[in-house]
Amino acid sequence: MISKLEQLKQFTEVVADTGNIEAIKLHNPTDATTNPALVLQAAQLPVYQRDLKTLVKHFNSASLEALQDRIAVYVGTEILSLVPGYVSTEVDAHLSFNTDAMVTKALQIIELYHQRQVDTQRILIKLAATWEGIKAAEILEKQGIKCNLTLLFSFAQARACADSGVFLISPFVGRIMDWYVAKEGRTFTKDEDPGVQSVKKIFKFYKKHGYQTIVMGASFRNQGQIEALAGCDKLTISPELLEALSRDEGSLEAALTTSNESDGLKPESLLKEGFAWEHNEDAMAVEKLGEGIRKFAHDQRALAKLIKEKLNT
Repeated sequence: MISKLEQLKQFTEVVADTGNIEAIKLHNPTDATTNPALVLQAAQLPVYQRDLKTLVKHFNSASLEALQDRIAVYVGTEILSLVPGYVSTEVDAHLSFNTDAMVTKALQIIELYHQRQVDTQRILIKLAATWEGIKAAEILEKQGIKCNLTLLFSFAQARACADSGVFLISPFVGRIMDWYVAKEGRTFTKDEDPGVQSVKKIFKFYKKHGYQTIVMGASFRNQGQIEALAGCDKLTISPELLEALSRDEGSLEAALTTSNESDGLKPESLLKEGFAWEHNEDAMAVEKLGEGIRKFAHDQRALAKLIKEKLNT
């Protein structure tokens, strides 16, 4: 019997949620995603140490911000040599409420990939799914730069992303479940998991109305959540859960399908006021989006500290 990981790959594109080269080599994902936390982890792996130290010393006159971008692009370039598809590189979370600044930063990141002679059609610019982030993605998509909207917790965020022609969204599963577990003081079965239900709702809505935006479930806490979303366009999975799936030889079937024909009738686009109201009505989404931005910003500052240390050695 083939593993559940190999079965999953038959109807879902598997994406590695890591910057760990060895994990990517082991599990052969289609794509890979990174964020400030994963870049920070990757920057401390022995396999990267010599090149990163050289990079930091070579560009020691650059600002810390510029060095962080170069490190993220370096890690992304290394991963691109191992996967056939896309790699996501994230814009600094501190810019999450400034559309123009996010667009400028995204263009700088793309230019750094150009300098490394990377096919930038394989790069996804990762932005927080604030209203400003979604509008930045809309601008970038019109310039041919594909975007991955992250920290997506509410249906309003998903609708606005589809309205804006975003290439891909990353609705979070585990963090939604975490909120409800803390709020209600109970555990959830695979079928009633609120994170799983959120992604299913978005997926069905997109397919029913013919939106082209890719749905990539993210932030999994356990294997059951992944199995409950088998058949989703893409799933980004941590090395630990990839390993668990690769060892499991049980049967796995698609839980989501795209067999139903689209009705081609798209709802009226959300305006900023409508988005703000609908998103605000979801207390979980408001709390988790803010928390996620703060955490990514914290990791960005930790990466800056690591760079300072390398400059002084």
